[in-house]
Amino acid sequence: MIPFLPLNRINAAYEPELSEVISRVAKSGWYLRGNETEKFESEFAAFCGMQHCTGVASGLDALTLIFGAYKILGKLKDGDHVIVPANTYIASIMAISKNNLIPVLVEPSEETFNINTAHLTKNTKAILSVNLYGRQADVAKEKNLLLIEDCAQSAGIKPTGDAAAFSFYPTKNLGALGDGGAVVSNDEELNNVVRALGNYGSQKKYINDYLGFNSRLDEIQAAALSVKLRWLNEDNKKRGEIAMRYIAEIKNPDIILPQKEGNNVWHLFVIRCKNRDALQKHLFENGIETMIHYPIPPHLQKAYKDGNLLYDKLPITEKLASEVLSLPIHQAMTEEEIETVINSLSKPLQNQKP
Repeated sequence: MIPFLPLNRINAAYEPELSEVISRVAKSGWYLRGNETEKFESEFAAFCGMQHCTGVASGLDALTLIFGAYKILGKLKDGDHVIVPANTYIASIMAISKNNLIPVLVEPSEETFNINTAHLTKNTKAILSVNLYGRQADVAKEKNLLLIEDCAQSAGIKPTGDAAAFSFYPTKNLGALGDGGAVVSNDEELNNVVRALGNYGSQKKYINDYLGFNSRLDEIQAAALSVKLRWLNEDNKKRGEIAMRYIAEIKNPDIILPQKEGNNVWHLFVIRCKNRDALQKHLFENGIETMIHYPIPPHLQKAYKDGNLLYDKLPITEKLASEVLSLPIHQAMTEEEIETVINSLSKPLQNQKP
């Protein structure tokens, strides 16, 4: 079976240095907000072309802290509308809701999967642009609106918004050995508030300026991420090479392949098929593991059954949820695995219903 994402194989490429830095941190006796975190924050800010970076506990926390900080700074208030693509992972929308802001769901482009156009209302104060599957969304900065970039799946692409949130969940292109995330920006005031909010609302020990919570990147994760960061561009290049082979060599009229144009680090390679479930079964029978990102759109989830979302009908979002299928793509794939995926997708499905 070709695994969708074998993290043990991927992480083996960073040895023995990965184990060495973990051992170093374990022996140091300092595990939170120490030298390793400071080092990674500095490196990652520079890598992103930003002046400031604060490590946090997850990608969801990164977004939640950004919106919370903007409220403290008076740039957002309860009830403000935030435009967000309707087909994103639910965490993007949860971060808006958790700050008593109103998510306004917008249909994506069928070609790029990203937000198509911003449907602004008189209450719109921010746009949450999501780089879904690793492709950077093409969203222009609107006058008097905050542009917040959800880069959870696009480590390796330079953010263009007022602030950006990253996830270092183990499956990401830049993955930690557990949960982790970061906020990057060029706004020192925002960065200071984000850092304080993630530390119980405190900038100085035992002095709490805000009603914060506990969201900090730990020293082991920071050290591991520093090791992996040095290889991120090369790893993303390998993903891109596989993606270009898929696009060039998969020949199947029943499959819609993603566009090769655009700024993309290929976190996921997502195809579309009207008979998606039959295709997934076909691939499994040929020894290929696939995944669906995401089978149920946020507006149809039980978590939002009571509303707190604004949207019209979302036929494109619901159509995509029934058709998308993610193929294996990662820097540790062998030539044999790549060819097996290509050849299996170029075969007609057995007993396929129109």
